[in-house]
Amino acid sequence: MRPTFADPKIDFVFKRIFNVTEHKSMLVAMLDALLEHDEEHRILEVEPMDASRFPHTRELKQAIVDLKCRDSHGTYLVELQMLSVEGFERRVVYNAARSYTNQLGSGSTHESIDNVIGIGICDFTLWSSEDVPMLSRWRMQEQHSGRLGIGHIQFVFLELPKYWVGERPETAVEKWAYFFREAPRLTEVPDMLSQPPFREALEAARGTSFTEEEWDVYLREELALHDERSALYQARQESRVEGYRDGRKEGVIEGRKEGRKEGRKEGLLVAIERLCVSFGVELSADRRQALARCEIERLEGVLAELAGSQRWPEASTHAR
Repeated sequence: MRPTFADPKIDFVFKRIFNVTEHKSMLVAMLDALLEHDEEHRILEVEPMDASRFPHTRELKQAIVDLKCRDSHGTYLVELQMLSVEGFERRVVYNAARSYTNQLGSGSTHESIDNVIGIGICDFTLWSSEDVPMLSRWRMQEQHSGRLGIGHIQFVFLELPKYWVGERPETAVEKWAYFFREAPRLTEVPDMLSQPPFREALEAARGTSFTEEEWDVYLREELALHDERSALYQARQESRVEGYRDGRKEGVIEGRKEGRKEGRKEGLLVAIERLCVSFGVELSADRRQALARCEIERLEGVLAELAGSQRWPEASTHAR
């Protein structure tokens, strides 16, 4: 039995909603919300890429731009990312930079190049820091004065897990986050999404409006995403186990090398670093300095605590 609404985070549904001429108003509304445009700077017209240029099915590759459109202010690249993969931020920067430089054709000048804004809608937490809100905007900044400038390439990220669905969405950004997160679980159009463009977006995702062929495409993409998520999880689990074994082995081998104190300490530092990489624990400059001041016994304690909890043992890095 089909759900009332298909998941708008699935690639085929996302493009069905936003990348066709008759739904251009929904694309404009979403862009205006994510870019926080005031009335004076609202987008009046966009030129989406031809939907036929996107295949109906695709493997979850590393360099996909889901939507590309432009207006009088510049070019917008919209990417919907379901899985937390290594190098995602670099990929967004690469795509924006490539789009910017590709505008400089034969006989054109630098003054004719449009600004480019890369927009990432992420179904995972990209930055765990509480200082980074659900909707974050990035551009170049002068490091001493804090003045913003050189805004020719900018970035916007919407991190869906940072929206708590227990609250009633009030702003346009919150409503889009609610739409992307909750649409597959809805059985009717809720009051908070009953006004345009959200009602139209839900209607475009309504399962009963899909043809049998479209529904088959949707199910295949949903299954491909599930398989990719399972494979990614399995790879990370295997990496953690292997990293733990290698780290312990490296620590023992290097720690006993020629019986020298320096060798033991170096081996422990290597083992700690390997575990940090395996467990995704940040090894900042401050933490490296603290480790360098630790005695061997304290480093052994750090290694044991890190291996047991997979978290950074803050209290164990004070030099003694």
